[in-house]
Amino acid sequence: MHRKISTIVIVGGGTAGWMTAVSLARMSAGLPYSIVLVESEEIGTVGVGEATIPPISAFNAALHIDEQEFMRATQATFKLGIEFADWYRRGQSYMHPFGLFGVEMHGISFHHFWLRHRAQGGKMQAGVFNVNMVASYSGRYGRIRADDNGPLPPTPYAFHFDAGLYAGYLRRLAEAAGVKRVEGRIVHVRQGGEDGFIESVKLDDGRVVPGDLFIDCSGFRGLLIEQTLHAGYEDWSRWLPCDRAMAVPCERVAATTPYTRASAREAGWQWRIPLQHRTGNGYVYCSQFLGDDEAAKQLLGRLDGAALAEPRPLRFLAGRRREIWKKNVVAIGLSSGFLEPLESTSIHLVQSAIARLLFLFPREGFDQAVIDKFNLLGNAELEQIRDILVLHYTATERDDSPFWRHCRAIERPESLLRRCEMYQRTGAIYSDAGDMFKVPSWFSIFEGQGLPAAGWHPFADIPPDAELARRFALVSGEVLKRVQTFPLHDDYIRAHCAAAQMNYLRAGAG
Repeated sequence: MHRKISTIVIVGGGTAGWMTAVSLARMSAGLPYSIVLVESEEIGTVGVGEATIPPISAFNAALHIDEQEFMRATQATFKLGIEFADWYRRGQSYMHPFGLFGVEMHGISFHHFWLRHRAQGGKMQAGVFNVNMVASYSGRYGRIRADDNGPLPPTPYAFHFDAGLYAGYLRRLAEAAGVKRVEGRIVHVRQGGEDGFIESVKLDDGRVVPGDLFIDCSGFRGLLIEQTLHAGYEDWSRWLPCDRAMAVPCERVAATTPYTRASAREAGWQWRIPLQHRTGNGYVYCSQFLGDDEAAKQLLGRLDGAALAEPRPLRFLAGRRREIWKKNVVAIGLSSGFLEPLESTSIHLVQSAIARLLFLFPREGFDQAVIDKFNLLGNAELEQIRDILVLHYTATERDDSPFWRHCRAIERPESLLRRCEMYQRTGAIYSDAGDMFKVPSWFSIFEGQGLPAAGWHPFADIPPDAELARRFALVSGEVLKRVQTFPLHDDYIRAHCAAAQMNYLRAGAG
């Protein structure tokens, strides 16, 4: 297909659709593209992805989105990491914080020096060297910027927000940038007779929407990528057995925490996401070990406040589309695959797919080499997320329920086995340039899930014991001193980016 790209049709709204629409509209400003988004109010969106990871800040900045305005519009709070409760064993918890542990020394990661410290009988916990972790457990929020003159690295942060409000906010920005929204339910997809490329979609009222490039944001059903082009789906349930979720909001807690909490349960795990106006909750579970009614009952019995709605069920199959980009269709969001939001990657997967599309955007026609590269990069990203999720489930001592005994018996993917063996033997953690999860993330989860390293990099032996102790005291002291200058999380929000409702709240009030 060699015709010039002029009309881009996005099928489906929600977070994925409107993130795509506003990105294409603003990044291609000045070029003669017509961008149309087709969605039907009859078809609901999943809308459970309320927790994010730090690259969302770069996404907003690239679109010149004012952070304070965005936070007020989406009832957002700040996020410095994720707390995992009861995963390795019941009663034990750990934090996966954003940002670095300590500072790099002698050209190697700080965690190698900590591994040496622990092996020599040292008692300092790794978390005291991480600003985000100390701030999280202090209930505080603040920032260290790249241009700060102090010795500590910048503090990356993300957000908790209402996904529905975020989609609405992006819709307003997209329409202001020239995106045309078409209301209607698609009843037919027209393909070219020779090459099978999609030419148009027909709506239930008879209107026809033609296009050159189609973006499938239709969710799990994959209206274009699967129902029409039959891209195929790779099932990952042998590694990730959870296939259901119940989601319900509850009343806002008295003081919001600047982190997400993921608590392991009898047949899966429960998320807790604090927003300015409410708390988002959900139970991700395996239907082989727990029925829907019992899952809803357990979830409702473990909320911080009164439920604000009935639990909403969601069914899914962990895995990925075999071809994320096929012919002239690019799948973005749930239409490209699904990985449970244990590490808050759902919205980031939308963001990274958009970034790849912008980087490889076709000028004229569709080059198979470009499509193959897009799919290769997308598949590698999904596999890395899959591996880190599998690590949570399989590195555990829990055997107190059939579900956890099943998880302990799961055979890890070869790529994950190599990572685990390397770390446990040598303390080495590798991270490629495009990897979503860097060295500090893998370190947090390896240690938190009970996979300690037996060795460390030889360069970590360079400082004498007394010098290493001095550096540790200096860095940990600087972390604590800096965090003590941060305001309480809610106080920061109230001063800078509170939505209208929060202005009526008092510190310590629900």
